[in-house]
Amino acid sequence: MKFLVETSARHVHLTQEHLEILFGKGYELTRKKDLSQPGQYACEERVTIVGSKKELAGVSILGPVRKATQVELSLTDARAIGVAAPIKESGDIAGSGACKIVGPCGEIEIAEGVIAAKRHIHATNADAEALGVKNGDIVSVKVDTDGRSLVFGDVVVRVSDSYALAMHIDTDESNAAACGREQYGEIVK
Repeated sequence: MKFLVETSARHVHLTQEHLEILFGKGYELTRKKDLSQPGQYACEERVTIVGSKKELAGVSILGPVRKATQVELSLTDARAIGVAAPIKESGDIAGSGACKIVGPCGEIEIAEGVIAAKRHIHATNADAEALGVKNGDIVSVKVDTDGRSLVFGDVVVRVSDSYALAMHIDTDESNAAACGREQYGEIVK
C-alpha cells in the first residue's frame, strides 16, 4: 500500500500569547493555504528565527495556534544558525533547543522548543489496519525516485482518526532522496 510522502519545510507553531507578542494584541493568523492534515494550514505571516551564529528570515507559521510554541528545522538549518535541534516527535519539546523568534511587533526567547522533527507517518485507524501497523510502531519506508531511491528507517507511526494518511520528512531527507512534488512511499519489512 503506497502513501504520499510530503516534505515538511522549516516552520513555527505558536501559542496565542506568543503570537500576540510577535504580531500585536488580539492578532489572529491569516490562512494562506490548507495543508494535507485536516485543520492545519500555512499562514501568510512570517517570522525570523535567530540562533547564536545567524538568523533565518521568512520562516512560515502553521496554524492554528497551539498549547506550546515549537520551531521545526532541518538539522542543516539548525547547525547553520547555531541552534541545538534534537530529533524528536512533534509536540515533544522537553529538553529541546532554544532560540529567539522575531516578529514585526516584538520578539520572544524560547528556552526550549526547537526540534528536528522525527520522520513520521500520519494514519487513521483504518489506514493503520490496512498497513498492518499501530500507533508508536517504528517502521522503514522505501521511497522510489529517479536515481536516488532510499529506504528511510526509524519512521514512527502516529495514529488518529483526525489525521490524513501521509508521511512527513524534512528538507534534508527529501533532498537526500531527490523527492519530487508528488512522491510516494511504502512500508518495507
